[in-house]
Amino acid sequence: MRAAAAVATAIVLHVLLPGPLLAADEKGQEAFNNNCRTCHSWKEGDNRLGPSLHGVVGRKAGTAPGFGFSGAMKSSGITWDDASLDKFVTNPNGLVPNNNMKPFGGIADAATRKQIIDFLKSNPG
Repeated sequence: MRAAAAVATAIVLHVLLPGPLLAADEKGQEAFNNNCRTCHSWKEGDNRLGPSLHGVVGRKAGTAPGFGFSGAMKSSGITWDDASLDKFVTNPNGLVPNNNMKPFGGIADAATRKQIIDFLKSNPG
């Protein structure tokens, strides 16, 4: 009987608690889809016009397996973290001149950039 009660409690908590978290995650995925998905995937190994962004946080720029990066990106010396991703998504050419992100000019809205970065951090693929 205790096991059944524990399972029931777990189900109730799962149904009731993740609402706000799911909403934030859904907003992040929506921001990613609206701004990044045309060229990028967040699934591991799914390189498209741009590299997969799976595990991008903590990765050295220009090193995603199986993608042909520009020389500028490979030699940038950047390791992606919240701050460098925010700068890059704000103005890619400002952080890494001569990168291949054209015609993407950046995202001015700080809240949208944060949603995308948080989504990439919480959903590595």
